[in-house]
Amino acid sequence: MEAGHHNGDMALLRIALAQVDTTVGDLPGNADTVLQWTAAATGRGAHLVAFPEMTLTGYPPEDLVLRESFRSASVRTVGELARRLAEEGLGETAVVAGYLDADGGPRNAAALLHGGRVVATYFKHHLPNYGVFDEARYFVRGDRFVVVRLHGVDIALTVCEDMWQDGGPLAVAGRAGVALVLNINGSPYERSKDDARLPMGRRRAAEAGAALGYVNMVGAQDELVYDGDSFVVAADGTLLARAPQYEQTLLVVDLDLPERSAVAAAGTELLGMTVERHDVPGAAGDPGAAGDPGAVGDQAPRLGPAPVAERLSAEEEVWQALVTGTRDYVDKNGFGSVVVGLSGGIDSAVTATIAADAVGADRVHGVSMPSSYSSEHSRTDAAELARRLGCHFQTVPIGPMVDAYLAALPLTGLAEENVQSRVRGTTLMGLSNQYGHLVLATGNKSELSVGYSTLYGDSVGGYAPLKDVPKTLVWHLARWRNAVADKRGETPPIPEGSISKPPSAELRPGQLDTDSLPPYDVLDALLADYVDRDLGWAELVAAGHDPALVERVIRLVDRAEYKRRQYPPGPKISLKAFGRDRRLPISSRWKETAPGHEPEAALPAPPSDPAQGR
Repeated sequence: MEAGHHNGDMALLRIALAQVDTTVGDLPGNADTVLQWTAAATGRGAHLVAFPEMTLTGYPPEDLVLRESFRSASVRTVGELARRLAEEGLGETAVVAGYLDADGGPRNAAALLHGGRVVATYFKHHLPNYGVFDEARYFVRGDRFVVVRLHGVDIALTVCEDMWQDGGPLAVAGRAGVALVLNINGSPYERSKDDARLPMGRRRAAEAGAALGYVNMVGAQDELVYDGDSFVVAADGTLLARAPQYEQTLLVVDLDLPERSAVAAAGTELLGMTVERHDVPGAAGDPGAAGDPGAVGDQAPRLGPAPVAERLSAEEEVWQALVTGTRDYVDKNGFGSVVVGLSGGIDSAVTATIAADAVGADRVHGVSMPSSYSSEHSRTDAAELARRLGCHFQTVPIGPMVDAYLAALPLTGLAEENVQSRVRGTTLMGLSNQYGHLVLATGNKSELSVGYSTLYGDSVGGYAPLKDVPKTLVWHLARWRNAVADKRGETPPIPEGSISKPPSAELRPGQLDTDSLPPYDVLDALLADYVDRDLGWAELVAAGHDPALVERVIRLVDRAEYKRRQYPPGPKISLKAFGRDRRLPISSRWKETAPGHEPEAALPAPPSDPAQGR
């Protein structure tokens, strides 16, 4: 029976949003993921299941896009997937999945698969080219507005940025008369981004005059973390369903949608896009009338209200991003274990705790490397942390190695201090080579901003969980994580001594970070404005920052660019992370100065600069 024969010109369509974790380049594994989750969606009576952006290739594939072999493999895989779905009895479920197409150039594409074939393809219209995105480098923009009719319901296909920009496909949807817009996403996490997604989705649904299904991936790819947060909103903006963050899940929703022909016929030009229409032939089952309380076709009874997951707290949201980023980096790169230098300080304690939450304490190896300047409480706090986490722990005194080094190459001052850090770095790398551990660097964003690290010392490693976490937030997260453990009736993992002690590199007697740097609460506020928001000298002073401190911190940040280029990747959580987000030249003569002053040459830091000298 045709859906249009039902009373009331409404159709019931059951959609499933598959919020999954994919891996860049693993086309066979990603295709298997689509099969697995399509089977689950079919088992729950879904007529259509949608997967995230570039599901088959993983996202972002970066310069793999430029390889003809990769493009060909993607196109071949999407066709093979359509056939496999049919062979495994899933061909009557419509599947929307992202992939890389090569029609007219590399395309960020979505395909609708049904009945063993590719019924329709859509090419992303808005290509983001800001922040972490370089899509104008890789893809050719699409100008087709693709409408697919399934069970009498007109559905528009869109990809990620198409929802985030004014005009384009969502505005076209409002004129084309569709009932549902599907938006498949690879939308990276940053703090409080989940608070922006839903209001944006509501605005776009109103603009389209249609329900909106937004599906996002979870997991991580190098520096980028994906928190899911998939949702469905009605045309009037009512939130109908929302998936939890950071969890692979299937969000299944029954939608009562208008049955109607699209107002705009195929070939119509709307806002620079050409309407293209496809029918899904022979869709199985009768979706049922909106007023029918019984079965959805012959597959399953009508669902009750769809779940609306609670939002995570601000602290848990960040913590899960760091844990997810670390877990996927370790596992997707094939490391069986990680090693962390435990100094007894807050940064190494939080890094080790993130690692234990990510991969399990049995895969975490902590190493204490005391020198003659290491305090007794630093040694005991490191050991106590390992005991509380239940991770592996060993002590490697570095004094004899440092003495041997200085006997062969006499050094003084900062050069002598840095030998300790570099011996520690070499020790961790030696253990990595011997046992296959991934070395986790423990530096935070505040230190990285001003160059307060030692090249080939504490900066060594393959991944840096705290790379985008300001020092003040590190303390906040430590107290939050301990409070969570206490609430669960568990022993708080981070010793109080590691949280409360004044931060110190312990490379000379009585050394404190504040010998070289302003208090971290003051420093972090200034860094947030200069690094994340790109404010200039005058704007920083107008924002209330001390002019002398502005001058000093700008100099430190600008001169440390060469160090940041050599720092390991780490999960992005802020508005602007070092690496993919913030990319400045190392050799540059531009210098932020007070109004009326000529810019001076930004030359390498002198060896006497304490922060830079580490």
